[in-house]
This record gives sequence, C-alpha cells and structure tokens, in this order.
Amino acid sequence: MRGKLLPLAGLYLVQGLPYGLQSGLLPVLLRARGLSLTRVGLAKVLYAPWLFKLLWAPLVDTRGSPRAWLTLSTAALGLVCGLLAALPPAEAGQAGLPVTVAGLLLLLNLGAAVQDVALDTLAVQLLESAELGPGNTVQVVAYKLGAVLAGGGLLALVPTLSWPLLFLFLAATYWLAAALAWGAPVLQQQPAPQPSEPSPHTLHLLQDLLAVPGTLWTAGFVLTYKLGEQGAGSLFPLLLLDHGISSPELGLWNGVGAVACSIAGSSLGGALLARHWQPLPLLRSVLRFRLGGMACQTALLFHLDTPGARLDPSTVLRGAALLSLCLQHFLGGLVTTATFTLMMRCSQLASGALKATHYSLLATLELLGKLLLGTLAGALADGLGLHLCFSLLLALSATPIVYLGLAPSTLA
Repeated sequence: MRGKLLPLAGLYLVQGLPYGLQSGLLPVLLRARGLSLTRVGLAKVLYAPWLFKLLWAPLVDTRGSPRAWLTLSTAALGLVCGLLAALPPAEAGQAGLPVTVAGLLLLLNLGAAVQDVALDTLAVQLLESAELGPGNTVQVVAYKLGAVLAGGGLLALVPTLSWPLLFLFLAATYWLAAALAWGAPVLQQQPAPQPSEPSPHTLHLLQDLLAVPGTLWTAGFVLTYKLGEQGAGSLFPLLLLDHGISSPELGLWNGVGAVACSIAGSSLGGALLARHWQPLPLLRSVLRFRLGGMACQTALLFHLDTPGARLDPSTVLRGAALLSLCLQHFLGGLVTTATFTLMMRCSQLASGALKATHYSLLATLELLGKLLLGTLAGALADGLGLHLCFSLLLALSATPIVYLGLAPSTLA
C-alpha cells in the first residue's frame, strides 16, 4: 500500500499549492492594502475553472490515459508559474490585483482542475476498498500541506522573498511533480480506459451519474456540509486582522498553525476510518463538535464587536481567538477526510467508464458549496452586519447534522 500512497501524496501536495496561494496569501495581502471584505471575497472568482471539471472529466475517462493527462497538466502548471515569475515585481505589488496576474492565476486554476480530475481518476482506480481511509487521509493531508506551504509559509516570507524567485521555485516544483507522474511505476500499471461506445449525450450522462446508488443524497450533503464553516473561516481571520493582529502573525497562525491542526484532524480521521469507524457515524459525532466550536467562535466574535474590546498581546482574549481558529481547522480536517472517503465510496459504485466523471461531479459540488459562502461571506458581513451574518452561518452549520439522518443504506 505504501508504494501507492507515496506517489499520490507527492502529487496531491503540489495540487494544493494554487489553493494555498489564493486562499492564504492573496486575501490577507488584499485586505492589508485596504480592500473591502466584499472585494476580497470576490477574488475567489478565480477558482471558477474548478466548477467546470465535468466538461473535461469525460475526456479523462475515455481519451488517452489518466497518467498522460496528469503529466501534461502538471507540466503546464509549471509553465504558468514560469510566466508569473517573468512579471515585473512592481506590477505584482500594485494595489488590488493586476489584470495580467489575475489572468495567469485563472490559468493556474484551470491546469490544477484538470490535474485534479486525472489524479482522482488514478486514485479511484488504484485504491482498494480497505485502502480508502488511508488513501483519503493522504489526499487531504498532502493537499493541505501544499496549501499551507503556498499560503502561510509564503506569507511569512513575503517581506524577504522576491516575486520571480517565488514563482520560479513553484515552477521547478511542478516540473519535478510532472516527472514523478510520468515515471512512478505504480502509476504506469494503470491501463488507459478503452471506450467501447461513443460518449453519451450530456443529458444521458447526467442521468447515468445520478442513477448511481446514493448519488443524490451524497450530492446534497457535499454541497451543504461546509457552508457555515467556510463562511466563518473566510471572515474570522480577516476580522482578527482588523482588530490588531499583524499580517505575518496571522499568516503564522492561520496559514501554518491552523492548517497544521487541520492536518492533525485529517490524520486522526484517517486513523479512525482505517480501524473500525465508518464515515457516516464518524460524521455524526464530529459535526456536533464542530457546531459547538463554531458557537464558541461566534460568541467570541460578538464580544470583539463591542466597544473597547481589543486583541492585545498576551491577553486571554487573543489566546482564545487563536485557539478557536485552530480548533475549527482541526475539526474541519476530520470532517473533510470522512466526507471524501464517503464520496469515493459512492463513486466506486459507478461503472468503470463513469468513475472519474462521477467523482468529479461530487468534487465539483463540494467545491461549489465552499466557494458559494467563501465568495459571498464578505458581502453578507458588509450587508447584514457581523451579528446577523454569523448567526446565519451558525444555523447553516447545523443543517448537515439533520441531513445525515436521511443517509441511504448503500453508503452505510
């Protein structure tokens, strides 16, 4: 099993780099330059290519080999990073987000989304049922490790690391990953799919995907399970920045400390799944803990919104805020690992020619749910006020607990 997991870990790590760059580094830099919460949130529009993975997932299923798609998309990511490195540092340092940088980041997300489909296809083909827990732990942990390296790690280095050097390093990383994707022996053993009939019409394809047992329920769950958490997670660090925590310190806690807690949570989830826990019972327990943690974070935020409340160094309030940040990431990591295991279990019920497309459908809906609140959270906070906004997010976090009671027996 180790021979399968090590190459997957390296490839999922580099897949997390664009997410960390845009979720950990970019929002803090934009907020520090005075942009409103609404404009910072709208920068997540750059994730749009991830929502259209279903357009090329059938191609990965039926044209060429997933290994070839993986190699080419990873090498293309290196090329885009090389182009970003060639930009003048002055352009990258402008207030707001330059059009050229935004366009290249959009291409970076496009390449990463194609890479994601190919890599998930290989993982679905490669992992046996007993390996889903460890396999999804590797997926989530490695992805988050890549995100923290590109997010909090780079944020801490921003004052000293030049723009060209940063993206040249990322380009070299992607080209090494492309060599791994092409040369890893365990990935060479995976046969390219052999289509026996023409690709079905889009409507018929969707009908076939939804006919897979458990798909409708799983789609509803992955679309909603992160709504409240993602909205609060997008706003809370920026509000800490507004209350006096510096960008480097926030990068350390939100980019490194919090993601380290998330990785610890994902690892614990994988260990529990590898032993005797099933995804659904684990989710029932952890979602309740997450709701309690978010209620405490909401109460803390309400206190910070009162006159005179400050996050001065060495105060209990500051420690509680940072602890709350880390705790929510820890519980979020547990929830994510269990959910991705559930998604992969559902996709394995699909026929061989539909596995990649089916998993891409679930992964696209999962991302859509996270992007929806991540993008609109700033506008909700500006429009409704913090109290009403976080009360709504707390209610959304309770919804998946109720929804789990409707889970079909095929996923038990």
